[in-house]
Amino acid sequence: MRIVGLTGGIASGKSTVSNLFKAHDFPVVDADLVAHDVLKKGKTGWKKVVSAFGDDILQPDGEVDRPKLGQIIFSNPEKRKLLNRVLAPYIWFGIFWEVLKLWMEGFKIIVVDVPLLFEAKMDKWTKPIVLVWVDSETQLQRLMLRDSTSEDDAQNKINAQMSLDLKKTKADLVIDNTGSLKDLREQFRSILVIVTKPLTWTEFGFSRRGVALFLLSIVVGVLMYFQRSLYTSSL
Repeated sequence: MRIVGLTGGIASGKSTVSNLFKAHDFPVVDADLVAHDVLKKGKTGWKKVVSAFGDDILQPDGEVDRPKLGQIIFSNPEKRKLLNRVLAPYIWFGIFWEVLKLWMEGFKIIVVDVPLLFEAKMDKWTKPIVLVWVDSETQLQRLMLRDSTSEDDAQNKINAQMSLDLKKTKADLVIDNTGSLKDLREQFRSILVIVTKPLTWTEFGFSRRGVALFLLSIVVGVLMYFQRSLYTSSL
């Protein structure tokens, strides 16, 4: 099984690339959707966050006021670290569970879409790592336009993540999204060629078929052993 790590930064265009993978029938595990589920009212992650940040972050219906929580963590690095520390185990498990379900369905290539792939140390479990990169000025302008926010607020959100330039040094494959959508699609096609190359023996060994063959070889070996033992004892 090949687990492709897809990452980027806020307003870098990662979601566009994620949708391109989906359009080409690749299963995508979206960490943001997992995190959204973890924070649903009544779940353990929700209880931990409310305990850490207080009832002030709740809406009248009891759900977490995500924009309000976002304002808190983007303006306070310590609060951001606290939130990551509280939610990380539940998000980790949620991603693992989604990958496991896809593995059981027989998928050989799975894309894991994680904005904080490097920050959460999930990069060690994915190969190759695809980064959607833009220069800092383009990122800032796109974020201000997308969220209709001030330059200061936008910059705070960008600063809350590892810089794209640093991520670029850690990634295996980089998509430069400073150009047009057409440019991005052309780069994506090149990425597909690499991502869909035949599985290595190690990757095949972790696929469902590889595991099945391994277990089958053990069963055959055991049967042959007993058959030989019975034959020997009859002599």
